[in-house]
Amino acid sequence: MAQTAGSAQERGNPPVFDVAVIGAGVVGAALARQFTLDGARVVVLEKAADVLDGASKGNSAILHTGFDAPEGSVELACIREGYAAYLDIRQRLGLPLIRAGAMVLAWTDEEAAEIPKLMAQAHANGVGDIAPLTAAAARALEPALSPALRGGFRVPGEYLIDPWSAAHGYLLQALVNGAVLMRSAEVLSGHRADGRWQIETAAGPVAADLVINAAGLWGDVVDRRLTGQSWFTIRPRKGQFVVYDKPAAALAGHILLPVPNKITKGVVVCRTAFGNLLVGPTAEEQEDRAHAVLDRATMQALVRRGEEILPALAGHEVTAIYAGLRPATEEKEYRIRTDLAEGYICVGGIRSTGLSAALGIAAHIARLAGRGDAPLADPLWPEMPALSDEDLRDWRKPGHGGILCHCEMVTRREVEAALQGPLAARSMGGLKRRTRVTMGRCQGFYCSAELAQVTEGRLVQPMLGGDDGNG
Repeated sequence: MAQTAGSAQERGNPPVFDVAVIGAGVVGAALARQFTLDGARVVVLEKAADVLDGASKGNSAILHTGFDAPEGSVELACIREGYAAYLDIRQRLGLPLIRAGAMVLAWTDEEAAEIPKLMAQAHANGVGDIAPLTAAAARALEPALSPALRGGFRVPGEYLIDPWSAAHGYLLQALVNGAVLMRSAEVLSGHRADGRWQIETAAGPVAADLVINAAGLWGDVVDRRLTGQSWFTIRPRKGQFVVYDKPAAALAGHILLPVPNKITKGVVVCRTAFGNLLVGPTAEEQEDRAHAVLDRATMQALVRRGEEILPALAGHEVTAIYAGLRPATEEKEYRIRTDLAEGYICVGGIRSTGLSAALGIAAHIARLAGRGDAPLADPLWPEMPALSDEDLRDWRKPGHGGILCHCEMVTRREVEAALQGPLAARSMGGLKRRTRVTMGRCQGFYCSAELAQVTEGRLVQPMLGGDDGNG
C-alpha cells in the first residue's frame, strides 16, 4: 500500500513513490491504474482542483476501432489494445457500452471517391467487418438521413461510452488499490538526484523513481520544467459541440461519421450514453490552452450542418453547448518519448483518440518502462454508478433520498456519494461529470438552490460563484 503524501511531509521528507504520473486526464488515470495493478507505488499529480479538468472533459465519447488510424502507427496499436481492454474490464467496473455501430458517409463526389481508400485502410488496420453502403442502403438503416447522401460504409464495432465514468473508474481503481492522488499540485520544477526524481509541486515536494508526463494540454510545459526542453509544442485545437434534447436521439441509431481530412475527423452526429444527440466537434486552432470559448456563429453553423445531415433536426431543440481543447502538436502522431536512463517518459500529443486508446497507451508505457514489479494478486474492483439510460439508474432503486435533478433524474444519494470517498468531487464541473446534475434541459434552473445547500462547504469554489464546469 502506498504511503500518503501528507504523512511523509509531516516527518520533513518528501513522500517517495515508484512512479509519479503527471496529469489526471483519461490517459493519466489509465496509467495510474496500470502501474498500480502492476504493483508499483503510484502518485498522480493534478494541476487542477479536480480530475478530468483539461482535454478529457470535452469529447464525443466514442470507443473507436481504429479503422482510420495511421497504418502501422503506435496510435493504431494503442487504440486496438485499449478497445479490447475496455470491453474486457467494463462489466467489472460497471462502465456502460452502447451498441451503435458507425456509418462513414460521403456527401460529395470528392468524398465518395475517398470511400474505397478508407475501406482499404480499415482492412489494413485489422477491421474486417466493414460493409459498403449505397445511399439507398444507408437510408434504409437510417431513414432520417438527407437525400443528398452519396454513399459510404458501415463499421459495426464502433460503440458509445460514458467518457467520464471510464476515466473515473480507472483512477478510482488505482486509488482503492493504494495509489495517491494530489490535486492542486501543479508541477513547478524537478531534477534527478541519486537515481530519483525530486519534484516540486504547488502542493509540496514528491520523490519518484519514474516520472510519466501525461499533462495533455500542458505536456510541453511540463517537459521543459523537468528536462529543460521539449521536442514538441502543443497547439491547442478547440472543438465546439451542440447537444440536442433527448427526443432527437431517435433520429440516429448509428454514429454518423464524415469522410475525414488531413486536419480533422470532421463533424460527427451521434447519440450519447445519456440519451441526447450530439453534433460536433469543430477543429479550431488557438493559442490559449486554458479556455475554450464558445462562439455563437460557430454554434449556428453546427446546427445548420446537423440539419443538412438529418433534416428532421430542424424541429428539435438544442439544450446545451460546450467546447473542449485537444492537445494537438506539429505532427499527427502520438509524441511518446522514453529516457529510461533518466527515469522519464513523456506521453504527448494524444488527441481525439485518447479515450479509446488510454488503456492501450498505459499498457504500452508499462512495457517500455519494464519495471518488473509484482502485480497485485487480488486487486479491488470498484463499481461506478450507472449514468447511462440503458443501465439501471439509481432513481429506480429504493432509498435514494429523492430526485434532486429531475431533468437528468439524479438522486440526492448519487450527489452525496460523489462528494465522498478518495475521488470526491471538488468542483461543480467535477460533480457534473460524476452525476450529470444540472446537465439536462433546464441546465440547473430548478435544482441549483437545493444543490447549493447539499454542496455547501464541500467544493473548492461554491457553485453560486460561477463555476461553469463545462456543462
